[in-house]
Amino acid sequence: MAFKPNYNQQRAERNRAKQAKKDEKQREREEEVARRKAGLPPLDTAVSDAVAEDVELNEGGHDGTAAA
Repeated sequence: MAFKPNYNQQRAERNRAKQAKKDEKQREREEEVARRKAGLPPLDTAVSDAVAEDVELNEGGHDGTAAA
């Protein structure tokens, strides 16, 4: 026989996940503030990923395939 759903437990799990996500975003913001105050360049993962992608594409042939 299946168990009946425990809505309070499911809600608590959702709330924990939401709070963990909020805490992670806040920690990242605080790290960025600390980097700016220290005079270091900001860490922008979107830019670094795009640069890495461009490097990979430029290493291959003109049609986007890897050079032999």
